[in-house]
Amino acid sequence: MFLLFLTPMALRAAYWKKSFEFNFKARTSRGLMRDKTSWFVRVYDPGNPSIQGIGECAPLPGLSIDATPAFEETLADVVNNIGKINGGDITLLDKIISADHPSIMFGFETALLDLANGGKRIIYKNKFAEGFQKIPINGLVWMGDMDFMMNQINEKIASGFRCIKLKVGGLDFDRECDMLNYIRKRYYKETITIRLDANGAFKTDDVLFRLTELAKFNIHSIEQPIKPGQPEMEELCRKSPIPVAFDEELIGMKTQSEKIKLLDSLKPQFLILKPTLHGGFRHCSEWISLAGERGIGWWITSALESNLGLNAICQFTANYPIEMPQGLGTGSIYAQNFTSPLQVDAGYISYNSLGEWKQEELSVS
Repeated sequence: MFLLFLTPMALRAAYWKKSFEFNFKARTSRGLMRDKTSWFVRVYDPGNPSIQGIGECAPLPGLSIDATPAFEETLADVVNNIGKINGGDITLLDKIISADHPSIMFGFETALLDLANGGKRIIYKNKFAEGFQKIPINGLVWMGDMDFMMNQINEKIASGFRCIKLKVGGLDFDRECDMLNYIRKRYYKETITIRLDANGAFKTDDVLFRLTELAKFNIHSIEQPIKPGQPEMEELCRKSPIPVAFDEELIGMKTQSEKIKLLDSLKPQFLILKPTLHGGFRHCSEWISLAGERGIGWWITSALESNLGLNAICQFTANYPIEMPQGLGTGSIYAQNFTSPLQVDAGYISYNSLGEWKQEELSVS
């Protein structure tokens, strides 16, 4: 799956920082987000600097293990040491990037794979990148007042989405149930699939009661119902009337043995994988392999990256047989996102092979 360069190169790299403003009030159970900062890395062979691979490092404050005050200093160290990667072999990135920096790993994996494929934002040569494959995605509904959320739901369904993902845990619980009741009165489970994401908002003393109430609305799954790392999670995975999906629970799992122990002891029904949070492409591939061996379902989502990071994640996702909607519909959340060939239509994301990236947008401002 991972491409290597055929000839050795003494690589060089650079980085720059860019902030993106949300074009709406982006609210989760962790609070309101007004903007999102990413660091972009550029990797090139000084003998042919016109061909450059670009990747995105986009740690999420309050969630990513590498969202620390020392992040940029660490990134600069990796940039200065990129020449140690023989021939651009991404399997050697562990030599200069620790497992404590998954978003930096993802950014450099993307940049090196992009460079290997000619610096054209083609990360993997597959049917998606060639414009011949569409990936089904869920329609993400952001938290807000009831009118705001209901408008999103109606718009998503009207535009062709057949799987809706709602953030819960930030409003009054009865109001959230009223909203789900409204959806189910209009759309049967055979027509619209509902996923929920609690971002760990529910308390352990009443979470089973809440899940039992929510199950009345034929919910496909609930993502991270309680905060990660709590002993109650094992019982919850066993007793929940709604299949439990892990997201935050996977953060910080750095070794294969840690991953195996987590899956074998807690036994979740689904994994939700985010390369930025979960160690980049190679670690996500390992999660997928371990999940498959245990009959655990999975899907891949973005983590509020720009279109550049989203493109890489879509192409990575397309390397696998897609059995259910993925969480890759975040390309329209920013007011000034990069122009890209990515297109969302009728609940699918695709790559328009005739579309273009604007090089001037991908340059240091």
